[in-house]
Amino acid sequence: MRLLEALAAASDPLTVSEIGTAIGVDQPRASRLVQQSVDMGVVRREADPSDARRTRIVLTDAGAALVRGFHGERRGAVEAALASFTDQERADLARLLTKLAETWPRG
Repeated sequence: MRLLEALAAASDPLTVSEIGTAIGVDQPRASRLVQQSVDMGVVRREADPSDARRTRIVLTDAGAALVRGFHGERRGAVEAALASFTDQERADLARLLTKLAETWPRG
């Protein structure tokens, strides 16, 4: 899923090396994950129009649908978890998560 989410979040198709960097794995592992994803039909390889020696990885329609479904499931789980929170508790949580995000170490 991290591979698919990285592709969905990218403004352009990614190379295998760029996918590895985005999901925090080395190039051989990224290559295996891409091949598994190709075999599953959720991504496809295409030639880079600006450099025919490079291959870019693109989500297929099935891969994009899988990402959308996963995001919907997470959203539903968060909404269910927050259902019993008061308005004040939701505001406190939002404030604390914002503070955490602002102070999170950038790597």
